[in-house]
Amino acid sequence: MAIRFSNEEFDKLKNILTTYDWGLRTLMTKLNIIHEDLRNFQDNSAIDFIHSRIKAPESIAQKLYEMGLDVTADNARKHLRDIAGIRIICPFAKDIYFLAGILRSMPDVRVVTEKDFISQPKPSGYRSYHLIMQIPVFFSGKTEDVTVEIQIRTEAMNFWATLEHKARYKFREHVPEHLSNELAVIAETISALDERMFNIYELISLINEGPSNGGINRQAKDL
Repeated sequence: MAIRFSNEEFDKLKNILTTYDWGLRTLMTKLNIIHEDLRNFQDNSAIDFIHSRIKAPESIAQKLYEMGLDVTADNARKHLRDIAGIRIICPFAKDIYFLAGILRSMPDVRVVTEKDFISQPKPSGYRSYHLIMQIPVFFSGKTEDVTVEIQIRTEAMNFWATLEHKARYKFREHVPEHLSNELAVIAETISALDERMFNIYELISLINEGPSNGGINRQAKDL
């Protein structure tokens, strides 16, 4: 049975989602400026791309139901911190911590919580860096703080998370043990590949930057 808001609560929710959309767009503007600055002025490719979304009313209702809460707009605003979400995809895992540091230093934005699922992955193998950030939105002569969840991960981590999400949806959260074990093994493999690809990137950078590449090329050949 699909869980839905009543018509009255849905009308309230639409107003709340508008505020979240404003907060999301404000934060996205800041992130896009950071992206352009890194790419165009600092020769830093720490961000591949940025994706944003507002959680659908059906998903909000389902989550409140699973939390054992009444499906109301006020409960959504009070108890859910991922109504507005941003995902940042990085080339390498080491870029994730660099970006997290930048996010912490942004003015007018407050970090509420941080969870490092990269150094401490979930039992399933899930890896990502999560921040709940609070951004002020000024409208109708008042200021309201809006929470936005930011997830930072590599493309490989993102692909794994998408695959694992499909498995949980397909089996209604009861993923067969052999499939869970396989996903956990793949997660470890992806982590190792992320590290190896970064090492290769570092080596290529050293070769390109060396004034006389002879010694560095010999080092590369030894590797």
